[in-house]
Amino acid sequence: MAALATRRWTSRHPLARDILLACVVVTFGAAGELSGMRGETDGVLTTRDVVALLVALLAVAARRYHPPLNLAATAVASTVLVVATGVEQPVLFVALGIVTFTMALRTDRRSALALAGSLAACLYTVDAFVSTGSPWSPESLGLFAWIGMATAAGDAVRSRRAYIAEVEERARCAERTRDEEAARRVVQERVRIARELHDVVAHHIAVINVQAGAASHVLDRHPEQAGRALAHIRDACETVLGELSSIVGVLRQSDDQDGTEPVRGLARLTDMLDALAAAGLVVEREQIGHARPLPAVVDLAAYRILQEALTNAHRYGTGTARLTITYAVEKITLDIVNFIADGRAPAGSGYGILGMRERAATAGGNLDVRAGPDGRFTVHAELPAPTLKAAL
Repeated sequence: MAALATRRWTSRHPLARDILLACVVVTFGAAGELSGMRGETDGVLTTRDVVALLVALLAVAARRYHPPLNLAATAVASTVLVVATGVEQPVLFVALGIVTFTMALRTDRRSALALAGSLAACLYTVDAFVSTGSPWSPESLGLFAWIGMATAAGDAVRSRRAYIAEVEERARCAERTRDEEAARRVVQERVRIARELHDVVAHHIAVINVQAGAASHVLDRHPEQAGRALAHIRDACETVLGELSSIVGVLRQSDDQDGTEPVRGLARLTDMLDALAAAGLVVEREQIGHARPLPAVVDLAAYRILQEALTNAHRYGTGTARLTITYAVEKITLDIVNFIADGRAPAGSGYGILGMRERAATAGGNLDVRAGPDGRFTVHAELPAPTLKAAL
């Protein structure tokens, strides 16, 4: 946790991170000078060593501010110290590598290669003449390798960051374009559906209005004509209901919410049966097993399945239905059986059956709907219902 907090703090304060890095470089440089570095130094911090450490400290701490200018200044300072003292300062080479990496990271590739190559050539020439007095100095080739490695590393990191940023931007653009296209298509589809709904409903409502007027006009004098008018009204109602069902099916989504209606469950089953009885549906109810509290999702799914199945039984059936609720150890089973009047509701049709299947699937169960040759229509649902443990 502390490491994560430190990383977040340093990412928000890059200057503090650079100063910390500069202190680490200078500390190791000073320790190397004092330790003698295996006999290559005298083990004492001289004036030239202190100056080299200060140059390295300033170069690394300010590496993010004008990196090309910082690199040039660091290279000039290193060159002056080498020419003036005739001694190479390892801490300056480390600082040069860090500053070169930063320059390549924050500069385009062509400029970074040109600047790094020029500085490496100048440093090589000065170091070669100071060390050997000859333009050919194999010992000084390490400068090229060091500067080249730092430049390549910085350019690689810059390229990777640019690639990641481009990929993320493309993903954002693609997502934004996809959302805009989806929204545009939704608007177009809604306009089309609204136009179609208006045409269908307006036409049939006009027909119903005309036929209702005709029926009321001839009801007393010509009852047979009133019957025909009422038949036309019934046909128009069935047609418009069918059209509405098809249009609602286009709009329907599997994640539709139930609105603001209070959550129902099997505890409200008696009220539902009373309402159906008042509407003319006689339901023979049977319960097998002891009723127990059910998970909320299962309880609501069971209620909705029974509601839809019994509504269909009242709408398409002969006026009676048989309901059986079975409480098993780990499940609850619902069986609704009725006889279809004139075969008006074939098995598997309609959005009511689709809704019951979705309800059962949401609760982790399954639903089976069958229509027998004798007109018997059966809805069978099995929902998982593990026994709930009492709260302590």
